[in-house]
Amino acid sequence: TAKKPSYWERGSREKLKVELGKKVTLLRGISIIIGTIIGAGIFISPKGILKHSGSVGMSLIVWIACGVLSLFGALSYAELGTCIKKSGGHYTYILEAFGPQVAFIRLWAELIAIRPAATAVISLAFGQYILEPLFMPCGIPPMAVKLATTIGITSIMYLNSMSVTWTARIQIFLTFSKLLAISIIIVPGMYQLFKGETRNFENAFELNNAKLSEMPLAFYSGMYAYSGWFYLNFLTEEVDNPERTMPLAIYISMAIVTFCYVLTNVAYYTVMSADEILASDAVAVTFAEKMMGNFSIVVPVFVALSCYGSMNGGVFAISRMFFVASREGQLPEILSMIHVRRHTPLAAVLILYPITILQVFVGDIYSLLNFMSFLRWLFIGLVVLGLIYLRYTKPDLPRPFKVPLFIPVVFSLTCFFMVFLSLYSDPVNTGIGFAISLTGIPAYYIFIYFKHKPKWLQRALGKLLLVQWTMTFSST
Repeated sequence: TAKKPSYWERGSREKLKVELGKKVTLLRGISIIIGTIIGAGIFISPKGILKHSGSVGMSLIVWIACGVLSLFGALSYAELGTCIKKSGGHYTYILEAFGPQVAFIRLWAELIAIRPAATAVISLAFGQYILEPLFMPCGIPPMAVKLATTIGITSIMYLNSMSVTWTARIQIFLTFSKLLAISIIIVPGMYQLFKGETRNFENAFELNNAKLSEMPLAFYSGMYAYSGWFYLNFLTEEVDNPERTMPLAIYISMAIVTFCYVLTNVAYYTVMSADEILASDAVAVTFAEKMMGNFSIVVPVFVALSCYGSMNGGVFAISRMFFVASREGQLPEILSMIHVRRHTPLAAVLILYPITILQVFVGDIYSLLNFMSFLRWLFIGLVVLGLIYLRYTKPDLPRPFKVPLFIPVVFSLTCFFMVFLSLYSDPVNTGIGFAISLTGIPAYYIFIYFKHKPKWLQRALGKLLLVQWTMTFSST
């Protein structure tokens, strides 16, 4: 009788392929978008728009307008995601439209500054609000916040390393928790409105305090509140039936988020005056204290869950950008490796862990975010400009979903206007952020352009990432 072939012999005869599965369904796609857009802002400080718009009525118009503009951006990304069926989001689209140099600069800024700082900020908000009920009414020791933050980040990294399915399931749960928290605000607010509590809406469009020069800042705050609609594009290769799922998930998610944001602000105005909102450090907590008494203690818990959902969605999506960049040869090869049994991009998930933890404890995170905030809109505007460019340079590219041309035109102009606004209002910090991103140019030539790097440098880079991955994984 013939000897039964071993596992390895069978593997040599059959192409054993390990890849990321298509586990992102429509519901999971919606939960990723909503779960990353809705963070702590709508609960804590939705007053930037009110402050800069000058009136209650104008603030609601700005909320609606920013929702529509964000939908324009999301639909533009939906077209890119259905015609360029690669994961990686911004990075992949810039790579396809403008080449590897510009794509690497975007990748470099994300890796060394933007993503660690953004993750650290939302994680610190999680640490703050998860401990709030335990320390009320006393202040929380800063070290306790940082330790709770570290536990939160570690659990997110572990979850994303172990299972795509469970990461997506928990994201769905966290998204429903956010929507429940928002409904706890909206329902009593609408009840008050139907009872006739409309005194705060009298003279809603009184423009005595409005300044035309500050209106762009109101839109800047609004667009920031809606940011996160692009995260599904980082997972394109894992989306089930992307031609249908991506546009539908974007339509449904943006409609739900805009509806929730506008009605939440209307609810706030039924109970609180504009002056009270501007004076409050945590608007949702003040609202809950007025409407629910002692039940207001649950609000910090919901805020913490909302932050945790944003952390989870962000790590889930951004790790795929590093995975794709490694596959394209712009990051060490280890980052494009997939766990054989768990089918997760383990190294790409964990690469940010030590940098983020370091920034939590020693970094000046908020200054760094100020430096980098304009870069987000610069590169998003560049991506959408790339869509227009590809319409003319690759007219035969299959486009299962195609938006009218005015949508990317309006959105890209909006992005570049916000970049100009950053340069005008804060030229020093914006200039520093621009300089940090430009360090990607020499990095590109050192690490990427010169293909024949010395063997010792190639080995050193690989070993460095391997040691980091091993230490991080063992600690989780």
